[in-house]
Amino acid sequence: MAKINDYYQKKQLMEKLAAELEQLEKDQALKGELEFENKVRALMKEYDKSPKDVLQILSAIDPSVASGKIDSNAGSRPKRPMKTYKNPHTGEVVKTRGGNHKTLNEWRQKHGKEAVQSWQQD
Repeated sequence: MAKINDYYQKKQLMEKLAAELEQLEKDQALKGELEFENKVRALMKEYDKSPKDVLQILSAIDPSVASGKIDSNAGSRPKRPMKTYKNPHTGEVVKTRGGNHKTLNEWRQKHGKEAVQSWQQD
């Protein structure tokens, strides 16, 4: 019985979405935006330009268009979390985003990897 309930719920959802889509298609503002998008895409195709090329052109015209996030984050991963280690013997604190830190490596050689890992603070 669960499948039939799921079927009817999804069917109702489809009908609701179809009605909302029909209302959007009647909206003149949306029609204007879609027409503009189609013209921009046609121009990009005509001149063999990518969206990135268009953004570069627009940012040259108006620098406020260029949000550094688009280019700087493209294809990069998020930063690693900052980890803090405090040596209980010396009180020295090390903050790092990576595990290959000079001081941490020295501590690991002297006190052992597990001991140093236990010094990590939250």
